[in-house]
Amino acid sequence: MGTIKVLVTDDSTFARELIVAILATDNDIQVVGEAKNGKEAVEKVRELKPDIVTMDIEMPVMDGIEAIEEIMASCAVPILVVTTRGDANTAYTAIEKGALDLVVKPEVNIEAAHEFLDKIKLLSTIKVITHISGRHAIKDIKPVKKPEIRVGNTDKLIAIASSTGGPEALSILLTGLPEKLPCPIVIAQHISDGFVSGMVEWLKKVTKLAVKVAVDGEPIDAGTVYISPSEKHMEVSSSKRISLIDRLPKDIYHPSCDTLLSSVADVYGQRAVGIILTGMGSDGVIGMKKIKEAKGFTIAQDEKSCIVFGMPKVAIDSGCIDKVLPLDAIGGEIVNILNRK
Repeated sequence: MGTIKVLVTDDSTFARELIVAILATDNDIQVVGEAKNGKEAVEKVRELKPDIVTMDIEMPVMDGIEAIEEIMASCAVPILVVTTRGDANTAYTAIEKGALDLVVKPEVNIEAAHEFLDKIKLLSTIKVITHISGRHAIKDIKPVKKPEIRVGNTDKLIAIASSTGGPEALSILLTGLPEKLPCPIVIAQHISDGFVSGMVEWLKKVTKLAVKVAVDGEPIDAGTVYISPSEKHMEVSSSKRISLIDRLPKDIYHPSCDTLLSSVADVYGQRAVGIILTGMGSDGVIGMKKIKEAKGFTIAQDEKSCIVFGMPKVAIDSGCIDKVLPLDAIGGEIVNILNRK
């Protein structure tokens, strides 16, 4: 892979200089331009043809949301939203418009810089497609008729692991499920600290299911989607309650997909349904193996519908997956599983 060309967009001179300084520490990355508002970003994408754009949200002249929609409609390029936690709710609109991922503005420390650089390198390799609507290709998935639930409350549990590209994948999966789902759903989505509540509010707008940030000690109820906060790891306890545990400094992924899925395998056994969605790395594969070993059912998102075919591929290659499905077919399969006696 050659040098990665980056366009940095932020109305704050300090923020731009900080991002540029971090990017300059990696010899594989070259900052080809800077923009102080969305209008400049759109113009410079056409002129400089960067491999990836970092995009702030709140900017004068043209904000980040408008810029993302314009870029994705005319000259699509991978976009990483770099914003403050205060813009969490708005940031997910950026994901809906075509941005690939979002991170909090990087702090001046080595750990944060390494994570930021890794994210830039990963996203720069993703092929995005120009769409008149300004939305990512995943939005081209045609809506299907929601399958009908023929059973009352079941003793099953659906556990989902997802990472890069996960928020939009989750929005499509959850939207495809019936409103009165007869079992709970628990989700571990890799995400920057401070952005989970924004994702939950965004998901509430696209699904009729009850979606909430998981709270330590609360019982899990049918028809409710519990999303782990990133500041903790989430487990399901033997009493079928949410259990939040502290992260350790050495933990790479937050929240941990393996921690959640492994606990679900232990508590629910053959009544567990494990789903692994788009994302980089291998987090969740150990948990999916445990669900498979406990005779639960396992599903992986297929390569074509993934933003990053990392986690699902590792799980598929390990032999622990019962079905590999496109994103728009997973909801129907969930209903089929729940309808079985």
